[in-house]
Amino acid sequence: MTNPAGSARRTRRPVPVGLMNKLGPKTAMVAVTVCVTALLGGCVSQDGKDAKPPTMDKKDSQAWARQMTEYMAQAAGIQLNLASINPYFSRCVGKNDELADDDRYTLTYYVDSTVPVAQHPDAVRKIREMLEGRGLDVESYREYVDGKPEALLYARQPASRYLVSASTSGGQDRMLFTVGTPCLLPGTPSASAAPS
Repeated sequence: MTNPAGSARRTRRPVPVGLMNKLGPKTAMVAVTVCVTALLGGCVSQDGKDAKPPTMDKKDSQAWARQMTEYMAQAAGIQLNLASINPYFSRCVGKNDELADDDRYTLTYYVDSTVPVAQHPDAVRKIREMLEGRGLDVESYREYVDGKPEALLYARQPASRYLVSASTSGGQDRMLFTVGTPCLLPGTPSASAAPS
């Protein structure tokens, strides 16, 4: 998957840094996973071509994706390049290439980091440990190709079906972090979908 063209955008910080530090990365990740699972319909059947997707405002899905990339970077002990943030919204396409008329969308959120390539394997190892500890299924993983660092981590949250990745990309010292959502409907989630 390539990074679509577009200008980098800055967004507001979704969680105050003091709160994230107060909770700690593990507790904060649990809270985010629980909230997202509830908001993205982790307890609701998504089967059937006419199933209504979970509801989440585009601004909220972007803030959530930013939080996920921040948690991955924090687990690896690295800093994200916030100027590189690139949220990409697209229409939701059905299994048989059908398009609904209700503004369903998916978000693929990209951000990168400058990390010496020799540190990439250690970074994805730490991220993998954190994600597996939070219930995500690692679907693809590598640290090296032909004895050279070329990291790749691809994981999926089984209940809400969002996916995350971290990989060596586009240069020796560049790591790319990606978050992808399932189909979502714009709008505010109902009170019954909100976490308690």
